[in-house]
Order: sequence, then structure tokens, then C-alpha cells
Amino acid sequence: MHTPPTLDEVRVARRALGDLIRTTPVYEWRGPELASALRPGTDVVLKLELFQVTGTFKPRGALTVARALDADALARGVTAVSAGNHAIAVAYAANILGTSAKVVMMTSASPVRVARCRAFGAEVVQVETVHQAFETVREIEETEGLAHIHPFEGPLTARGTATLGLELCEQAPDLDALIVPVGGGGLAAGVCTAVKALRPDCTLIGVEPVGADTLTRSLAAGEPVSIDRVRTIADSLAPPYALPYSFDLCRRFLDDVVLVDDDAMRRAMALMFGEMKLAVEPAGAAATAALLGPLRDRLAGRRVGVIVCGSNIDIASFAGHLAAVGGVEAGP
Repeated sequence: MHTPPTLDEVRVARRALGDLIRTTPVYEWRGPELASALRPGTDVVLKLELFQVTGTFKPRGALTVARALDADALARGVTAVSAGNHAIAVAYAANILGTSAKVVMMTSASPVRVARCRAFGAEVVQVETVHQAFETVREIEETEGLAHIHPFEGPLTARGTATLGLELCEQAPDLDALIVPVGGGGLAAGVCTAVKALRPDCTLIGVEPVGADTLTRSLAAGEPVSIDRVRTIADSLAPPYALPYSFDLCRRFLDDVVLVDDDAMRRAMALMFGEMKLAVEPAGAAATAALLGPLRDRLAGRRVGVIVCGSNIDIASFAGHLAAVGGVEAGP
């Protein structure tokens, strides 16, 4: 059994991050479209992590790991593998801490995300598949001596992401339930550790894409497993495998995990844009999609927290997703 971060460690981590990250706001979502989609009496509280620096929650973990490197390791530089959001966060961390970053991304990655990495000064290496990406970053770590900042695994990453849970409990202390997006599990591992320590009666539910159900399969198997191929539009929730530390914390602190398909995320994106004017990436709509779908009846009449984890999407892709479910008119 792995040791989770303590609340004292999480509070120290948040103080150390200081103004390098934002305390993102919470917002009570009330509107006729949402009300008609949910059971009566369900209150929704959004944790707007899309307003975090770099557009996602990722700098919380990346900076916590990078700041713990010794001076020699930091001077050599850092590396990371990512569909984009973690790479941007690592590039940001390297820029802030005065070192270099070499990040590995898939050729399918959004050009906007690639550009943001380069804007922070990172060198970007692109490969064809997610499995190749993880292999390439291991080679860079071994041959070039760069410190690998993992996208989701490890105690320091969880300590960083737990700062989100700490904030949320301070901002909305009366939640009955919280829905957390799950990719590799780094966000859920940290957030759920903090929330269960502060609010043990709060029901914590993870949500995965159907086409990247790594945690669901791992829980069924009783150990971390891998998948052969990612099949989802939510690329930032789609690592190819689970790993022991984050898996163990998710298994211990999540009360359940549900699945949503791509169209459900698209519909949630359309609703969030139409009623809240929030332009989120598919992963950022996953928790809302779960509330509107598999959790609608189960969480009826309860006060539910929803983590809106990211917004790094280009205009054309965003419009295309909404057009696919009739959310907007397709352009010329």
C-alpha cells in the first residue's frame, strides 16, 4: 500500500507554489438548460480549473515535481511526454524555474498545444503513437540526463494535484459529491486524497472516456493494466496504462468510476458553451457529461462538485465537436 500525501504536506505544497499558480474560482451553475437536463434539486458547483495558468490543472503537479529537483538536475533540464497539457505545464515550469525543457508529443497533438510549448521555450519532439512517445521520453531521460516529470505518477505529483482538492473544500465545504476526470489518475489521486481527509462523507466519483478506460480495467483486474490503443476525442484523458501509485490512491479513495462516450462529452461541451459561455476541451467536459448521463439519477437532489479540468483546444476543433452534435452551425 502506498502512502498518500498528508494534509500538512498538501498545505506546504500550496504555500510553496504561491502565485506561480492560481487559486481558481468556483461557480454555482444555474440555468434553464441545465435544470431541464438534471433531476429537481440537484445543485452544481463548478471548479473552474480551466482558468489555471496554461489552461489546465497540470502546473500544480509539474511545478511541485520540478521544484523538488536538486540544483544539478534542474540545471540539466527536464523532459516530459504528453498529449499537450502536461507538456505545456512542464514547459511553463522550466521557463519559470530558469531551465530547459524537451517534451515529447504525438503528431496528432493540437497545433495550438505545440505552439504553447514552444512559446514557453520548450523543444518539441513529435512521434506517431502514444506508446512511441513514452518510449522516446525514456530514451531522452537515459541518454541526455534530463529529469523526467511524469504526467500522472508519483507522490509529488499527487501532492501538487491535491492542492486543488484542498482549495475546493475551502471554497465549497458543503459538497455531497464530487466528479473528477480520470486519465492516468494523477488528478484523481491527489484531489480525492485531500477531499476524503477533509470531507470523508463526500462521495467521490471518477469519470473516464469509454475509449480510454484504463482505470476501470485496472480496478477490475485488481492491478494496473495497459490498453492497446486509445479511442477517444479526450486525448488528455488517454494515457496507455495505469501505474501503481496513482492506481492505489484512486482505488482507495474513489467511491466509483463511470464511463462516458465521445458524443456525451460533445453534448456537455455544447451545454457548457451555450449556457455558461465556457469553451472547454473534451476532457474538461467529461465530469459534466457524467453528471448529465450515468450519474443523473444517482446524484439527484444532491450538491455536486464538477471539476472543469482544461480548455486547451483550438477554435476549429471546438466548433467541429459542437457541430457534430448539433451544438453550432458548421462553418464554410
